[in-house]
Amino acid sequence: MPLVWGIMRTMKATLITHRKLRHAQGKIEMVVWAVPKPIDPSLHAFKYRLVYIVDGVRVVVYDNERGKGDHKHLGALELAYVFVDVPTLIKDFKKDVEKL
Repeated sequence: MPLVWGIMRTMKATLITHRKLRHAQGKIEMVVWAVPKPIDPSLHAFKYRLVYIVDGVRVVVYDNERGKGDHKHLGALELAYVFVDVPTLIKDFKKDVEKL
């Protein structure tokens, strides 16, 4: 990274999408950021959180928090998720929402 006045410059994340929708009896929120470097242990340069909430309960969640990497929550179940790209992420999330 380039140095500016002797201090390492930090690059900022860029918002790719932030959508809030009503779906069936709940709400969907999808947030995806392009980040300057992967969120450990993910290997891609995106930070994301996609969530489907019904009556205040998170029913389906896809995210990649630091230390856990790419994964999804289906109700109380937490499973690994293989990230391919952003369009596939959104398609897979929507598929799981429709199943429930």
